[in-house]
Amino acid sequence: MINFINSHGWLRQTLKGLLILLIIAVILYVFALIFLNVWPPFGGKANKRDKLMYAQRTKHFDGKKFFYSEDFSVMGESDDPYADRTSGKGTSPEDTLPTAVPAPLESPKAEDMTLTWFGHSTVMFQMQGMNIMFDPVFNTITSPVSFIGPKRFSDIVMQIEELPNLDIVIITHDHYDHLDYKTIKKINEKTERFIVPLGVENHLERWGIPAEKITVMAWWEETDINGLTIACVPSKHFSGRGLTDQNATMWSSWVLKNEKYSILETGDSGYGEHFAEIYEKYGEFTLALMDCAQYNTMWHNVHMFPEETVKAAKDVHAQVLMPIHWGAFKLSNHAWDNPPERVVQRADEVGQAVISPKLGETVNWNDWENYQTRWWREYK
Repeated sequence: MINFINSHGWLRQTLKGLLILLIIAVILYVFALIFLNVWPPFGGKANKRDKLMYAQRTKHFDGKKFFYSEDFSVMGESDDPYADRTSGKGTSPEDTLPTAVPAPLESPKAEDMTLTWFGHSTVMFQMQGMNIMFDPVFNTITSPVSFIGPKRFSDIVMQIEELPNLDIVIITHDHYDHLDYKTIKKINEKTERFIVPLGVENHLERWGIPAEKITVMAWWEETDINGLTIACVPSKHFSGRGLTDQNATMWSSWVLKNEKYSILETGDSGYGEHFAEIYEKYGEFTLALMDCAQYNTMWHNVHMFPEETVKAAKDVHAQVLMPIHWGAFKLSNHAWDNPPERVVQRADEVGQAVISPKLGETVNWNDWENYQTRWWREYK
């Protein structure tokens, strides 16, 4: 056999090349494993004690992963019956999008309610006398590294240093466009409490957030803070920040409810039975902020088409709908303005009120009717 190989130089060179490729592949694999474990933005992992706790607190954890009430595949094919409702614009705007200077109340009272949209799913409420922010992302890129990943196409309207002190920061799930490492590190200094779904606490603790500042919740659990009920409720989505941690943390929608207002923030979600279940438990909502963008026929199960966003708003009996998850990042192939445009077209057909503030615009709920301009129609 040796003589055969020696007499065929091409075979010897081929085997040598294959061996080199194998060594390179092993080195790259080992490097990737080390990188995934040591690079902070990937976050932390649950230990055995954590997993036992998760299993005790929710039936939607099988000991290793979280799951929705019905089985579905994240990737698949689905027809979009409203695909012809397109603007013909690009996936990112050619124009600079209009912005407003955020104007939250300096000393909000218990009866006040304002909201300020910072783009995508970053929203700050003033409610029950507190400043409450969802999914803060004040970064120009949504990625574990700074040199690759989706880049923001709209301006950041306020820097973290300019924000008021935050009583509560709520996280819906651990995807990079909702949970940003650099933002969390910076915003921690002015945040009194973080509220997160099961598992996400491990990311925050690895990033230096003290455990005593973190409240961890499962679907259908509630907590009361200064007279405000905060409830963790289901969404139809998935989680994960690395190659091997899909669905290792819970993803959630959230309810904020006091004697005067009831708010639903859906996080990311496909359309599902959970909307009717949320209404059954909490009744009608003053306002529903709902995922309407980054949809695609290939992952329809985890992001609603805009018309389904309106249907979901009807399911929860929302007096007013505000479409979110758009206006900052390109994460799919639809025109940048299709999500809000398709929402308002369908909403007009079924009689659903919709507000659409500009980036940075603060909505005072006493005159919410004044925030229904369809400003995106004037921009390419």
